[in-house]
Amino acid sequence: MNLVWKLLRQHISIPQLAGFFFANLVGMFIVMLGVQFYRDILPVFTSEDSFMKSDFLIINKKVGMGNALSGHSHVFSGAEMGELENQLFVEKTGKFTRAQYQIQASLGMNGQSMMSTELFFESVPDEFVDVSTKDWHYVPGESKTVPIILPRSYVNMYNFGFARSHHLPAINEGVLNMVDVLIRIRGNGKDADMKGRVIGFSNRLNTILVPESFIEWSNGEYAPAEEPETTRLIVQVSNPTDPAVAQYLEDHGYELEEDRSQTEKMVYFLKMIVAIVLIIGLVISILSFYILMLSIYLLLQKNAEKLENLLLVGYSPSRTARPYQLLTLGLNILVFILALGVLWLVRCYYMEIVETVYPEIDGGTMLPSVLVGLLLLLLVSIFNLFAIRRKVMRIWKREE
Repeated sequence: MNLVWKLLRQHISIPQLAGFFFANLVGMFIVMLGVQFYRDILPVFTSEDSFMKSDFLIINKKVGMGNALSGHSHVFSGAEMGELENQLFVEKTGKFTRAQYQIQASLGMNGQSMMSTELFFESVPDEFVDVSTKDWHYVPGESKTVPIILPRSYVNMYNFGFARSHHLPAINEGVLNMVDVLIRIRGNGKDADMKGRVIGFSNRLNTILVPESFIEWSNGEYAPAEEPETTRLIVQVSNPTDPAVAQYLEDHGYELEEDRSQTEKMVYFLKMIVAIVLIIGLVISILSFYILMLSIYLLLQKNAEKLENLLLVGYSPSRTARPYQLLTLGLNILVFILALGVLWLVRCYYMEIVETVYPEIDGGTMLPSVLVGLLLLLLVSIFNLFAIRRKVMRIWKREE
């Protein structure tokens, strides 16, 4: 084998093999990255909220110039809520109740104050909050802390705006127990200081949610003269995709706070972009395959006389072709290993950003992209080995 390789390795073009190597590396990396990125990012659009079930819809009235000036037409009346509750697709309804007093809150961590701002609290009936009753519990006069669910959009604004500009630590699920929330309530000539405890973040809610028992007690204590208006409803439906739901909302001038059609569009565009990336990667891989085959064919042609002599003195076509086959196989394996390493580095970079924005997202595994890379390696190697074998067989048959 060593003697055959020493004889045949002459005329090897390093630039041609390098061209194949880097083209194949780029092609395989793009394909693996497309698959891995799709698997990692898809849960961002499709994962369910950890505090609200998928069949819960948040409904409010459309706000236009006319009803904005009227000031009250965006409020749901008792008749409107009763009509909605009587629809066949509705299982149960609840209303958002807003705190009617002033709230000042400050966030801190390990005794260090991070920010202070005015806030607002809202509540929904407890049966609409999918969280342990042990965590979502408040008894007036007994409970020392108020459980809070924050909108993830607020956390993102803090992490990527306020925290970075003030060199403060980012907030995620892992540091929830370290976040101190101090609440000052003012109203009805009274004020009180309380503690809050953030129990999690919500992707679907665009409000700061607290238990219904806390809102009822605090409104009665600090804003007894105010009657809370209902501007949003939470509705459990039997089938969120039922056309009757969309038709009813359209007929009555209602809209969903979270438009699922936008999520579906984003998922569609994600799939389309990934498909384009995969096609580009496959095209580059195919082109690199042809570069290698042209290089090998040119090398075989330059060594045709030596190959003929080897075949004449008794070397089999398999043994004669083996050095070239091992060369291409070794290059393909090296390409796969390097592509996997580069993919790991790139994935670590973008997953750090994704997990900062969506801490609850599952890190997943690289197995899908590894399997795709192995499949591509296997296909390219089989074609390479077959083409080299076929070329040597042609020379052997010609000599016969």
